[in-house]
Amino acid sequence: MTSPVPAQIHPAAEWPRLECVYRRLDTMHAWRGWHWWPDADPFEVAIGAILVQNTSWTNVERALESLRSAGALTPAAMAALNQDELEALVRPSGQYRQKARKLRSFLDLIAAHGSIDALLSLPADELRAKLLATWGIGPETADGIILFAARQSVFPIDAYTLRVFGRLGIGPVETTSYDQWQQYFDECVPPDRDLRARFRALIVLHAKHLCRKRDPRCGDCALRPECPGARP
Repeated sequence: MTSPVPAQIHPAAEWPRLECVYRRLDTMHAWRGWHWWPDADPFEVAIGAILVQNTSWTNVERALESLRSAGALTPAAMAALNQDELEALVRPSGQYRQKARKLRSFLDLIAAHGSIDALLSLPADELRAKLLATWGIGPETADGIILFAARQSVFPIDAYTLRVFGRLGIGPVETTSYDQWQQYFDECVPPDRDLRARFRALIVLHAKHLCRKRDPRCGDCALRPECPGARP
């Protein structure tokens, strides 16, 4: 059960402020590439969401290219690999033994539903429950799969989200609770899936390129005038 959004936050009044952030992020980062395009293969998106745990997207791209070159980026082809083969192909993503096990668990989930399309067609709440019950898939990974692979409306939360909005002083900044931050965005951002996917992508791009953990580039940020956490 999630905790309610703190009483001092009024969801109906939050979207105009969040929309302003969204539009400024879009102005700053619309020209940058995003790795999960709207026409991306859902299975590849889901595999990427699992492989990106605790590593950079650059390393994930190397692992995906290894899988692609081996003809292993379909559920049937990947399931046909033995564990040593799968580990070798995903090795560039780091923690390759654990990640190979996670992929195997995800493949088992797909097999239990007959196909990747059948799995991703489940209602978001049911799909999320099944993903979270799968070894190696936590809330952030599950929600990333739901948003970008299943193309259903949800708002994933990660350290980038907490960093950007914590510095802006927007949201339930007194907590790092995944559930409370997700409920904040669920209640304050319109449920349009494409809007949420774009917003999520822009947050990631902003945190990677400007609102960095160390040495943030505040001088290049259009949000600086309203950001209490901005550096001189």
